[in-house]
Amino acid sequence: MNAPSPHYRCPLGRLQPTRPDVDAIKRDGWRDQGILVVSLDDERLDWIERELVKRIGERLYGRQGDGHVER
Repeated sequence: MNAPSPHYRCPLGRLQPTRPDVDAIKRDGWRDQGILVVSLDDERLDWIERELVKRIGERLYGRQGDGHVER
């Protein structure tokens, strides 16, 4: 009889962190604190929405890759 051998489960496996659901964190931040986190690469946005987000980001924080933030 060819039965599979049981795999040894290391007790340290419980200590490995689980990956958080990033979209859930963003959703909770928006709903609870009014903080919006948006990527310009988000496929759910159309061109106009991406451009609006980009302009808001540039107005608040400067251009991407500038390295200089005006306050």
